[in-house]
Amino acid sequence: MIFRHFLRIVAIFLCFSGAYAQEMDRPLSPEIATATQVKKQVQTGKFMAVMAHPDATKAAYNILAQGGTAADAAIAAQMVLGLVEPQSSGLGGGGFVLYYDAQKKTLLSLDGRETAPETASQYLFIGRDGKPMGFYNASIGGRAVGVPGLLKMLEELHHQKGKMPWADLFSPAIQRAEEGFTVSERLHRMLVEERPRFQQDVIAQLYFYPDTVEPIAAGSQKRNPDYAVTLRRIAEKGIDSFYNGEIGEAIVKKVRHSDNAGLLAIEDLRDYKAIERKPVCAMYRGYEVCSMGQPSSGGLTLLEILGMVEHYDLAKWGAENPKSWHVISEASHLAFADRNKYMVDPDFVASPNTLLLQPDYLKARAALINIDKAMLEVQAGIPPGWNDQQAMAADHSLKPPGTTHMNIVDGYGNILSMTSSIENAFGSRLMTGGFLLNNQLTDFAFDPIDEEGMPVANRVEGGKRPRSSMTPVIIFDKDGKPFMAIGSAGGSRIIGFVLERIISVIDWHMDLQDAMNAPNILHRGQKLEVEKSAVKFAEPLKNLGHPVLVGEMNSGLTAIMLKDGKIYGAADPRRDGIAMGQ
Repeated sequence: MIFRHFLRIVAIFLCFSGAYAQEMDRPLSPEIATATQVKKQVQTGKFMAVMAHPDATKAAYNILAQGGTAADAAIAAQMVLGLVEPQSSGLGGGGFVLYYDAQKKTLLSLDGRETAPETASQYLFIGRDGKPMGFYNASIGGRAVGVPGLLKMLEELHHQKGKMPWADLFSPAIQRAEEGFTVSERLHRMLVEERPRFQQDVIAQLYFYPDTVEPIAAGSQKRNPDYAVTLRRIAEKGIDSFYNGEIGEAIVKKVRHSDNAGLLAIEDLRDYKAIERKPVCAMYRGYEVCSMGQPSSGGLTLLEILGMVEHYDLAKWGAENPKSWHVISEASHLAFADRNKYMVDPDFVASPNTLLLQPDYLKARAALINIDKAMLEVQAGIPPGWNDQQAMAADHSLKPPGTTHMNIVDGYGNILSMTSSIENAFGSRLMTGGFLLNNQLTDFAFDPIDEEGMPVANRVEGGKRPRSSMTPVIIFDKDGKPFMAIGSAGGSRIIGFVLERIISVIDWHMDLQDAMNAPNILHRGQKLEVEKSAVKFAEPLKNLGHPVLVGEMNSGLTAIMLKDGKIYGAADPRRDGIAMGQ
């Protein structure tokens, strides 16, 4: 007992000391990676599901086998993910979804991003000393909890595209929660790493660390009866019980009574709306690439990069040529400069939006790339038709990632690409009703005013949605037929993870699994980040002037490709996901 008490004191000290540096100042290990797994591309002809966890994939597969749509399968899978992969997503978070309706040949885009409480001010993350708070000082506890949007988004998705009864879609997760699920090695290892940050909430501590020090063991069976009760209530009574009932009241109480209390009120939950937004699309090598618009920066940034690299012969250079990675990185550097300045909640801040995708603008941006030398400093551009006097200050901050992604093709030809998140791994570390609450408000800029006194576009405002990097994608081939659905976990690295695989498949003609297996090399505007397995590229890229950071990058890609009447599914070998189909 004395030894355990000592460990807890050490943990508390570490948690609140300055031990946790900003992400770019430490090795590339935002999440604890499991050993890379050998995975094979799955080929089917009728339907396919690819999730970040086998239990979720199986749940989606069973719904599809019963004749459910991709929307039905996504809801069932997401409820399971909230149980077996609680560190990444769940009822306490939000997400974005793209949905291709095969019969109508239309693309639906839904925004379930969290919102700031109406009473939140731009100084939410300014400490008593007048300076921006450290990330973990801000993110742990209730201060950073936004209004969860996931359930509202899924309800709207089911209303428009579902076929099976709402309540039936909760049965797989309820059964797992009551009977128990097998704790993955990845979840266990992340809990070992995160132990010092679980000091706020006794309920979360007891659930994840039943003996107060050691986390739940890998391979053990873990039940979550509180989660089963929550799911049963939502299944039977609908989401009003969440947004305007007992569940919502418990969320508000947890947020407002934590040590690092937040401002969330029951009125914020009652007023929340999932928004149908226009997807952003652009052509790349004859393919139409579509993704999520703002407040996600993922789609616009991805399409900007593709529009710039299209001016270079990546196919000729190939994946083994450092020149390819140099051009991709420089285009990413330029696009991230635009992202940091312009991309934000469009309901609060004016943005050039798709003006950033104009061919002449992207051609001019691409011309800034020097094949022989890296750009150390990059400024945002001014696209034609945009009055830059409307612009506000940029937000260059990079935050630790979380998140999950799924892709589904159902038996009717409908396609879903959905990314969901509670933000940083384990979110706020606050737990109620068997699920964790998000800390998504940390995706806002902590400092609302820049050094020149200009307001930052991505500053906190009541009711506003923080900028995201989630990048769900659906691609159509040269004949206008669905070709690929893809997305990833990984914070702002998501954009680079997805970008590389699109290029790998379209330019370098890799099969889907080989593209998933390929090492990660990306640029988010500060340094060129190289996964250890691609260390051979580090020196050539340094010689071109790139500041290079080598380390681990635990991407969480899932993808589906449709080609020649066949469906191919693949999952990232760095995580637990699998593909299943029929």
